[in-house]
Amino acid sequence: MVQVHLSDWPWRVVRRLAGERGVRAWPVGGAVRDALLHRPVHDWDFGVDRDALGLARAVADALDGAYFPLDTERDAGRVVLMAADGARLELDFAALRGADRSAERSRRSLKADLLARDFTVNALALDETGTLIDPTGGAGDLEARRIRATNEHVFRDDPVRLLRAVRMEAELGFEIEPQTAAWMSRDAPLLALPSAERVRDEFARVMATQRAVIHLQRCDEFGLLPHVAPELEYLKGVTQSPPHRFDVWRHTLLVVDALEGVVAAVAGREVGPCVLADVPPAAWGDLARVLGQFASDVTAHLAVETNGGRNRALLLKMAALLHDVGKPETWSQGEDGRIHFYNHEPVGARIAATRLQALRFGRDEVKRVHVMVEGHLRPAHLARAEKVTRRAVYRYFRATGDAGVEVALLSLADHLATYGPNLQERRWVRRLAVAEMLLTHYLERYEETIAPPPLVTGHDLMAELGLEPGPEIGRLLEALREAQAAGEVGTREEALALARQDLRTMNSN
Repeated sequence: MVQVHLSDWPWRVVRRLAGERGVRAWPVGGAVRDALLHRPVHDWDFGVDRDALGLARAVADALDGAYFPLDTERDAGRVVLMAADGARLELDFAALRGADRSAERSRRSLKADLLARDFTVNALALDETGTLIDPTGGAGDLEARRIRATNEHVFRDDPVRLLRAVRMEAELGFEIEPQTAAWMSRDAPLLALPSAERVRDEFARVMATQRAVIHLQRCDEFGLLPHVAPELEYLKGVTQSPPHRFDVWRHTLLVVDALEGVVAAVAGREVGPCVLADVPPAAWGDLARVLGQFASDVTAHLAVETNGGRNRALLLKMAALLHDVGKPETWSQGEDGRIHFYNHEPVGARIAATRLQALRFGRDEVKRVHVMVEGHLRPAHLARAEKVTRRAVYRYFRATGDAGVEVALLSLADHLATYGPNLQERRWVRRLAVAEMLLTHYLERYEETIAPPPLVTGHDLMAELGLEPGPEIGRLLEALREAQAAGEVGTREEALALARQDLRTMNSN
């Protein structure tokens, strides 16, 4: 008999309040699974035989938490607690399917509720003593590290479970068993039916895992990707000329894989073996040596949250996945047989933005990925220049904004995935030097190069040069900002003198 120690949980308060209100409540689902696996538990689900909303409100009052009704028709509510260390704990209360007041029927309702859940490792509950209730054999599947559907209708009842199976395989390190895998392949087209928000949330969690390329390939294996991002299908078989070694789809997978290594190396973490990216091990040491000075700043930058609990690190991965989606539309071949993808960056940025909009990512998230995809070749262009000037750095960040940090990292991953074991030292050293320069200016010389404090205002220009309000003022101000960032002007007088000169040039033209 499996038992779980309950004394440290809010379960004690929940059990007491449930008894006082004459209802029964059981910890159920993923929280029980994680407790059995000795994983940290941040959210608890409780199945309640009746009046789940009333119990949730009582628990919130008793624990000084916040109460939110989630679904009044289905009798489901949430309690949010904040621990002393600032950690957030969510307790969800929901009425059992077919709930009934009698004790015997309540037990039958609990069993029916568990049998209707998605996977056996989630179809678990605990009684008042902490004894496991396991009608589907989930404990055995936990032991075997196996994802098994509770029945063959699981994915037809809720197609989002198709992605959830891959996500759980990724997060838990389990393996989907063969019969469940067969049902997933059979029901994959149903993934087109759920709301875009639910598909987005599950896919985002898949992408957020480490070694995400494994789980992307699993999604592809089950036929799920065409119903998440159909543009990715078109990358398969799109040929490329050297130094590329693979078609665009294989290259994309390598970029996603290499990106994890780039971020880890820059952040000062150990880079384990990549799944696909055949990067020379010395490259990770080069990254740590040259860019490791920015470890804390880059880590903090990527950890900034965007929408829905997502962060910049996830959006960077999404940009890596979508960075070349413009290539199928722009493929061409010259008379010399060489393949070209002219303007695939802006075309890909438009396609990527459209896909993220369809998946209901937030407006700022869509814009950020658009910038990354459109700008992913900018660092390569800078690396080809004889000298990277302050003016060039200013223009780079004017185009990319604060996403320029991510663009620099994505460009490095793209370079490593392209060359792999054929990495050329001269090119690689140059790419590292450009990335170092960009990050130095953004993180250490921001007000000098990226956004210098204005020396003059539009009112100054109108007063000193006798100008009327209009677009000419904006053009002059931007020219002055660029000159200031380039170190060509440093005082108000110098700025006004340059403005007069620019104005004469514009008038003569």
